[in-house]
Amino acid sequence: MTISAGDKLPDATFKTMTADGAQPISSAELFAGKKVVLFGVPGAFTPTCSNNHLPGYLENLDAILARGVDTIAVVSVNDVHVMGAWARFTGGEGKILFLADGNGDFAKAVGLDADYSGGGMGLRSKRFSMIVDDGKVTALNVETKPGVDESGAAHILGQL
Repeated sequence: MTISAGDKLPDATFKTMTADGAQPISSAELFAGKKVVLFGVPGAFTPTCSNNHLPGYLENLDAILARGVDTIAVVSVNDVHVMGAWARFTGGEGKILFLADGNGDFAKAVGLDADYSGGGMGLRSKRFSMIVDDGKVTALNVETKPGVDESGAAHILGQL
């Protein structure tokens, strides 16, 4: 079952790349007492994710943060090294928190997992965005067709 607005996020542990190397970060650490914009992508370095989805959040970073958001984070079913490289490559390092959901545990727990095995990618996340306030989802946007429309930064800005 897919998570909905009003639901509390499940406990999860992500990995993120830091100056000290790969570090775990729990959902409690990330969301407790904070307002977070979290968006999910099927894969780091994939065309739509790299050329359309992530750039919108980088371009609107200041506007989103100005609306009371503490953190903007992106999550993907990729390993922490890929997410770290993607952060550096895109210029997002230190601006957006890049979270690795290596086994797709978070994607499965919130019902946003997708089977991309036909495209050779296996288990991935659906393309989505959400606003999370103190661990509770207040808005959820899941793409129903290819591209970035509902889950993009412009849509999130309208919801904040």
